[in-house]
Amino acid sequence: MIDDSLTERLNHSLANIKCYGFDMDYTLAIYKSPEYEGLCFELLRDRLVSVGYPHELLRYSYDPNFPTRGLVYDSSYGNLLKVDSHGNILVCAHGFIYLTGAEILHYYPTRFIQRDDTERFYILNTLFNLSETYLYACLVDFFTGCSRYKNCQQGFKHGDLFMSYKSMFQDVRDAMNYLHDTVKYVLYILDSLNRIKNVAKVFLATNSDYNYTEGIMKYLLESPPGSKNPKKLWRSYFDLVVVDTRKPLFFAEGTVLRQVDTNTGKLRIGTYTGDLQHGTVYSGGSSDLVCDLLDVRGKEILYVGDHIFGDILKSKKRQGWKTFLVVPELAKELQVWTEKNGMFQELRQLDVYLSELHNMDLCYGKMGSLLRYGCTKTLFASQLLRYADLYAASCLNLINYPLTYLFSASSVLMPHESAVSPHLSQDPPIPDLSDNNFFTPTLKV
Repeated sequence: MIDDSLTERLNHSLANIKCYGFDMDYTLAIYKSPEYEGLCFELLRDRLVSVGYPHELLRYSYDPNFPTRGLVYDSSYGNLLKVDSHGNILVCAHGFIYLTGAEILHYYPTRFIQRDDTERFYILNTLFNLSETYLYACLVDFFTGCSRYKNCQQGFKHGDLFMSYKSMFQDVRDAMNYLHDTVKYVLYILDSLNRIKNVAKVFLATNSDYNYTEGIMKYLLESPPGSKNPKKLWRSYFDLVVVDTRKPLFFAEGTVLRQVDTNTGKLRIGTYTGDLQHGTVYSGGSSDLVCDLLDVRGKEILYVGDHIFGDILKSKKRQGWKTFLVVPELAKELQVWTEKNGMFQELRQLDVYLSELHNMDLCYGKMGSLLRYGCTKTLFASQLLRYADLYAASCLNLINYPLTYLFSASSVLMPHESAVSPHLSQDPPIPDLSDNNFFTPTLKV
């Protein structure tokens, strides 16, 4: 299993980084999967039943093989869509039924969606969205198969009651606000932050509130399982801790910066305008304030997170920060890629055998690869290549490299150059996966 590698998109030297920033959920705190997603699904499902949804929903249990990140929920038709970087539809599922080409054309005559129509299309990009994604499929599956409800194009009818896909979507989103659960579903992360802190400043910026952050970080850094010696206070690992950041707003105008009373978890009154106080926890604020408090700028910061939009895209576009995207699915992606790469190489030349390519895609899960649909890159893959300077399965992969390391990506040919030098445009060879310290350049095409 690939666990320790880093992948670079462009050339980057860690020697130029003066400050490392970390998100918490799914970055420093790695939740057990699929146990955590299963728990979230059960809480979401039970919440919907408690507010009036049919009790028959309780028979559904979480299947980790179905959902993948990067799917798009169509709140008009209730479909889950897998699209490429341009909005072309690659896969369409209505509940757990995968639609044929003709059926897709019935809903989408051009097999294309306008991704910027955010009122209708919601991109399920985060790891927290996995349980939510599966619940949408369960809801559509239940109402479609229940004789009490009449199927309509944009929802279901029961007597005088009409349940639209859009209202179901909003109900699930509301239920998500209730989720944040116990630390027993968290894996312990070694306190490798010390190594980074010896050469650079370190900050934590999370959307979670203080009480939740306190519980998670104490568990990770102060009382690791199996340790008899108490660790130092978790806040001492960071030069700055900011909770309630409300990313991606945090990377724009932000919110009022306030101090947190760490004894009560409540916010102190008034806006904080002073200098950085070590050991103090702050709430809100903005990325500009982080730069001011830590006396660092733009490209001197490497920010590590798992959210392609909230963490990576906004921090890069608005602040020019260097970015590191955590992609836990990489281990499975690389495993399948290694085992089935011979099939892929054959099908690049013999694409008439599309059924074989489909079989390879299903090895990733029922929705296929997070990053590819056959030879086509998914929307998530295109966002990763565009906005993440580095990416890996875990933020801990940083410790496998000297903090003066220069990441060097392979040169990328333009399409006209590839036409005259086809042997240079092929994908790079698959590395020896028995070596846990490898890193591979990613071509941006």
